[in-house]
Amino acid sequence: MTPHDEQITALLTQLDQALGSPATTHGLARTLRAAVKEVELHRHHRASVADLSDGVLKPSPTKIQIGGGGHRIEGFLNIDIVPPADLLWDVREGIPLADDSTQEVFSEHFLEHIDYPRSAKHYAHEAHRVLAPGGQLITGVPDAAYVLSQYPAPPEQATEMIERWYAKRECRSDINTYLDLINYVFRDQDDDPTYNPHYWAYDHGKLVQLFCEAGFKTVEPWTFDPTMANPKRRWASVYVIATK
Repeated sequence: MTPHDEQITALLTQLDQALGSPATTHGLARTLRAAVKEVELHRHHRASVADLSDGVLKPSPTKIQIGGGGHRIEGFLNIDIVPPADLLWDVREGIPLADDSTQEVFSEHFLEHIDYPRSAKHYAHEAHRVLAPGGQLITGVPDAAYVLSQYPAPPEQATEMIERWYAKRECRSDINTYLDLINYVFRDQDDDPTYNPHYWAYDHGKLVQLFCEAGFKTVEPWTFDPTMANPKRRWASVYVIATK
């Protein structure tokens, strides 16, 4: 164990002790839980860094999926910071592939979970770097434009949309109005270890701007393909395909 790893282990012990203290207030406990989550993610990332020579995966896969979780796509290597994944890696720190080395990068409902502008713009530039000329980046996110365009929605429509997104969430009883749903898209802050917050909202125009700024030649709407994308993600999402 390296000195850094020893420090991280000691930090986790201290965080756990603070969380277990009856003197810890709600606000501090929420912050500590977020810190514990980030420390655990860091440990996953560090372990993979140690296993990769020069931080680069060799040989480079032809197709990669970023942040796919349990959603598998045949022929794609899934890179995610949490299990299950083919490679545990924090993409906020970069994509562990050589320049111009892959043909396709796919992600859905991932981009909104990393901070903007630092991590989101870094990810866009990294995707451009690792793609070979003519390679393509396919990205799907919750469509902020769609959700805003429905406001104010009638109660029956609001109930249907909330059920589509929140039916399995423990906080479902706290999501009661259409404005709650808008808050979900822009700032999902549920204090739940299973879910990560939403840091930024996107629409088609913002995705075009983000990826063009990163150097992609074209950014166009992507025709939803259920053999690749998760059918459960299709509703109220926007997908684009960016070509290097």
